Amino acid sequence: MPSTHALTHADSLFINFRDFAFPDGRGHGYRWVDMKRFHLPPDTPDDRHLLIALLAHPEFRDTYDGAGLWLEPRHGQWWADRITPDTYLPIDEVTATVVISSWAADGVGVPTDLDERLQEAVYAPIRRATSRYVLGDLPEEAHHDYGPIHGEFHELVLVDRPEGVLTLLVAADD
Repeated sequence: MPSTHALTHADSLFINFRDFAFPDGRGHGYRWVDMKRFHLPPDTPDDRHLLIALLAHPEFRDTYDGAGLWLEPRHGQWWADRITPDTYLPIDEVTATVVISSWAADGVGVPTDLDERLQEAVYAPIRRATSRYVLGDLPEEAHHDYGPIHGEFHELVLVDRPEGVLTLLVAADD
């Protein structure tokens, strides 16, 4: 892919549920949301080429276990080379929101201040996105040598063409 289609990492946002007071001191379930935002290239290609650029980006090689980025091809609990643009499935706004909100509530709900933070940082970008993708199911052999490491792992890719931003959103629990 020509370098003009490369994504530029803009910033990252991390929301740790443990930073919010749940009723009776329970409920956070070691859940968190990690969002990596990228500037779209000036000659913004189609979504398939954006997904290819995302998969090639060094920021994609993150196991989300606190170890940071890897030189080895790992992503989440999978070998990165087992993830392709076709692994991402189109998803609509309502379904994307339900995936994250159902996981976040986990039967106990979320405190008001966490809900407000999720509305602003997570659900608003889902609403604004011009296209959304969810990481589909991967075969068992796609797990890397110490995966799976998360209880639940949900991944969305949000493309917001008017804002010129692609967001890699991972919501998981340890």
